[in-house]
Amino acid sequence: MVKPQKSLGFSAPGRGWIWDCMRNLGSTSNMTLLSCFHRSHWKRMDIGNNSLVTEFILVGLTEYPKIQFPLFFLFLGIYIVTVAGNLGFITLIGLNAHFHTPMYYFLFNLSFTDLCYSSVITPKLLVNFVSKMNIISYAGCMTQLFFYCFFVSAECYVLTVMAYDRYVAICKPLLYTVTMSPQVSSLLAVIVYVGAFVVSWAHTGCMLRLTFCDANTINHYMCDIFPLLELSCTSTHSNELVVFALVGFNICVPSLTIIVSYAYILSSILHIHSREGRAKAFSTCSSHIIVVCVFFGSGAFMYLHPSSVLSMDQGKVSTVFYTIVVPMLNPLIYSFRNKEIKIALKKTFSRKTLS
Repeated sequence: MVKPQKSLGFSAPGRGWIWDCMRNLGSTSNMTLLSCFHRSHWKRMDIGNNSLVTEFILVGLTEYPKIQFPLFFLFLGIYIVTVAGNLGFITLIGLNAHFHTPMYYFLFNLSFTDLCYSSVITPKLLVNFVSKMNIISYAGCMTQLFFYCFFVSAECYVLTVMAYDRYVAICKPLLYTVTMSPQVSSLLAVIVYVGAFVVSWAHTGCMLRLTFCDANTINHYMCDIFPLLELSCTSTHSNELVVFALVGFNICVPSLTIIVSYAYILSSILHIHSREGRAKAFSTCSSHIIVVCVFFGSGAFMYLHPSSVLSMDQGKVSTVFYTIVVPMLNPLIYSFRNKEIKIALKKTFSRKTLS
């Protein structure tokens, strides 16, 4: 792998580029000293901007041509279900006044983040199945990385806030309307998205500092952190520390908060004497627990290890779960296990059939 030349910069050019230009003047008829200077100047600017690569090639999920089209239709179907399910949830919660409560407000935000980060990843994956070479520009790759990190981090925090909401609703029901007032819910949503912005900007900012010299083939179906680190021709040690710190925070702190919240919830449920009351309390939490286990489990499996331990092909399969499968499962889980949503869906469909 080619290392960037330390002598190239914006300071005094030195003798290197002048000697090369003088040597090439006689061999190339249209070469002038001025044009050679411009080439050297732009080359130094490229290295000053920390990248010689202008575009990347995405390998995709698999290199076997026989299963490309079946996978295309499979993931296209998953994406259609994801968009329809999450848009349906957003519309149902937004138009139904009965759902204007903190619990459904955060479920609204969960559907929004699922829809957005699935749309950041899946269309580019579908292109890879039907094209010979899936090319993404350097700016496009960094943009995809930023929004991917943003919405995934937002999902971590939304799931954490939802656990806190269930804790207040079950353990402190008399204080619920005060503790989870509209102002508090809006403030928590702002904290979610501000925190996600900080994390995504930290990841993207560290990636922009790296130099990509010659290798531009990303062994992945998207611009993820570890596949990009493998292409860098400069040290990635600080980047890996940032990944461990931020991803560790995004997984450990929300997980600890969720575990503590559900420990209190379980203790409160066990003190409920009515069997119907216990069943109702469990039903309101079971959907959230399933989503949390799938999302945080796959995320921890992918990121909380040294890059040499897990092969990139195994990492792709793990990434599929929380970038493509989880956004599809969330609306399905909540719609099947939430009686209020099932009743609202039945009323909505019955109105359409009668009209």
